[in-house]
Amino acid sequence: MLVCSVVLLVAVAAVRISSRSGLPSLLVYLAIGVLMGQDGLGEIHFNSAAATQVMGYAALVVILAEGGLGTKWKEIKPVLSSASVLATLGVAVSVGVTAAGAHYLVGLEWRQALIIGAVVSSTDAAAVFSVLRKVPLPARVTGTLEAESGFNDAPVVILVVAFSTAGPVEHWYVLLGEIALELAIGAAIGLAVGWFGSWGLKHVALPASGLYPIAVMAIAVTAYAAGALAHGSGFLAVYLASMVLGNAKLPHWPATRGFAEGLGWIAQIGMFVLLGLLVTPHELGDDVWPALIIGLILTMVARPLSVVFSLAPFRVPWQEQTLMSWAGLRGAVPIILATIPMVNGVADSRRIFNIVFVLVVVYTLVQGPTLPWLARKLRLGEEGEASDLGIESAPLERLRGHLLSISVPERSRMHGVEVSELRLPPGAAVTLVVREEKSFVPLPTTVLRQGDELLVVATDPVRDAAERRLRAVAHGGKLAGWLGANGAGSSR
Repeated sequence: MLVCSVVLLVAVAAVRISSRSGLPSLLVYLAIGVLMGQDGLGEIHFNSAAATQVMGYAALVVILAEGGLGTKWKEIKPVLSSASVLATLGVAVSVGVTAAGAHYLVGLEWRQALIIGAVVSSTDAAAVFSVLRKVPLPARVTGTLEAESGFNDAPVVILVVAFSTAGPVEHWYVLLGEIALELAIGAAIGLAVGWFGSWGLKHVALPASGLYPIAVMAIAVTAYAAGALAHGSGFLAVYLASMVLGNAKLPHWPATRGFAEGLGWIAQIGMFVLLGLLVTPHELGDDVWPALIIGLILTMVARPLSVVFSLAPFRVPWQEQTLMSWAGLRGAVPIILATIPMVNGVADSRRIFNIVFVLVVVYTLVQGPTLPWLARKLRLGEEGEASDLGIESAPLERLRGHLLSISVPERSRMHGVEVSELRLPPGAAVTLVVREEKSFVPLPTTVLRQGDELLVVATDPVRDAAERRLRAVAHGGKLAGWLGANGAGSSR
């Protein structure tokens, strides 16, 4: 318990260090595991790839659930088609180009080359956004990267399992059919579980607010398990179910979001520390150059080609394509997937794991700190952009309404707007304003300021309209359209 608590505290402190340096904290977690391993100070001997795969899958379910809960439908809806193509056609292009490079330039057998090409073709949302939090980007870029990271895990897992199975690889058209079928089953189950789960949580009043986060995470895990049992993609199912839950305006949503985020951090820390324990540093020497060559092919050729081919029909500006090409960070998923061939007994599977490990570490060190710089050079970081509102909701069951808690962030265009100019629909009203730790009942002429906390009571029929109006004013100011359709944020 002492060791675990110290590891957690060091990992938490590492988040602060990584936020200042621009390096994803996953590298620190890996370093902790390596230091605790057989070549480090802890001298812990751990070599169970099977246990790592099982616990890694469990951690990935939690991480995908947390990512889905935080995905805003309004941001990914316009880019859903492009992100889907990038997560399927883009993966195919990346696998083919990377595998060809690994075969002809590094000398790997085709099976090993295809496995490595598939393993490293999955991007990691946590790694990407941990270094982009300080740079506000257009919604099309963030939405595409986020949706791609949630979607591409599913086809990549299917490919790695297929390439790692004993015997000859299926004909390509059979493999494509299996991928399409598993994705369709996973998507259908994920959407169904998410919809029924959100409907149930809205219509069943639980006796304690702390039960809602537990129920939400249980529904997300149910989606994964149901998808896997139905021979579909469990990873796609859990992501879609979580996205439906995250956009359903559930009761006590802030507590649920915080709980999921905490579980996500624990899953990341535990997973990377475990992967650090599994690696044997003194065995990595011979695999450094192959990893650097394959990583160079992936970063400079395969990823840009996959972005160009996938986004060509959608007329995405070259600046955004350039950033998305460089933002293909690899993190947890590739290293976890590299344990699949080890468990299946594929020849040279340990070498595959070592190459993937070195590749992820080295190219995360290169790409991570340079992403914000590249975004600014491409003029994709919009410093003056209005921040979105933070809206929290708690149910008022006897009144058949909701109490909305609203934070007015910096750069919000709600600053300077009078309460009467919010023009909330009938049935909604601002009941309290908290400013500088003092609360007061506002007048119609009260001017709102940055940093204010508002309490708005809205009946069930007008709750959505009230939220849309508040967000519209936050983006477009007092002259925003009634439902926010013409707000400043809609052009992103």
